[in-house]
Order: sequence, then structure tokens, then C-alpha cells
Amino acid sequence: MSEIIIIAAVSENNVIGKDGKIPWNIKEDLQRFRKLTLNNPVIMGRKTYESLPVKPLKDRINIVLTRQKDFNPPGIIVKKSLEDAIEFCKNYDKVFIIGGQAVFEDGLKIADTLELTRVHKNYDGDAFFPEINFGEWVLKNKDVGEDYSFLTYVRKK
Repeated sequence: MSEIIIIAAVSENNVIGKDGKIPWNIKEDLQRFRKLTLNNPVIMGRKTYESLPVKPLKDRINIVLTRQKDFNPPGIIVKKSLEDAIEFCKNYDKVFIIGGQAVFEDGLKIADTLELTRVHKNYDGDAFFPEINFGEWVLKNKDVGEDYSFLTYVRKK
């Protein structure tokens, strides 16, 4: 069984996006995202896929969730549901859920680990990370910076 990991950058007011883009640019967050997800499956919704500056994400298995029958860009695997995508990834040690809002909402119910970048600022946005019930999670690692913190939570057993 794969470890299911949600990875996201989230503002203080839970914004994850605006107009199909991430409203900040934190080089260290992008480096961390790449390091953690490299050579692993990444599951995302269609809008998240379409917002990527470079498609598909290099050196990762890109799985896009959509119900659009004619959506089939080269270099990706299309699945209709998060459950189908997780089943497809069952032989991998880790699988990363990378967004967007609806995929995070579904993923939060089944994730084992949260890899969050907490951006220490409020932003205007139209896509939000779901509320986390922190009673279900244990903070395993915290790396605090001036403008952001890297936080790793593991679901309580």
C-alpha cells in the first residue's frame, strides 16, 4: 500500500490559488516540491494540470483527474476519480496529491502525510485548501523561515 501524501503551499488564510495561478513565488518551496515528488506519481485535477508552466511535470508520473472524455494530452495518465488514481499507484511506495481544491478535499480524507508550506501572509484567492482537523494529525517536522514554514504532519494511528 502506498503512502498517500498531500503536498501544498497554503497562505495564512488558506489560499492556494487565484485565477489559475499560485499568488506567490517562493523558490525554496518549488525546490522542496521537486525534491519530494521526483520519480513518484503526482495526482492532480485537470485545472491544476492546465495551470502548470511546463507540462507534464518532468521525471514524475503525471496522473490527471477529469471526467472529460476527450482530454488526453501526451505524457499523462488520465483517471476519472481519486480512487482510480490511488489504485493505479498501488505498487509505488509514495504517491503525491498536488491539487487543486476539490482533489485536496477528497485527498484529505485518505492521506497519511501532509507536506505543507505555510506562507506567512494573507492573499486574495479563489481556490482554498480545506480546513484541517489538527486533532487527527501529529506535527513531525517544522522548519520555520521568515516568509514561510515547511511543516510535515502525519496522521495519528
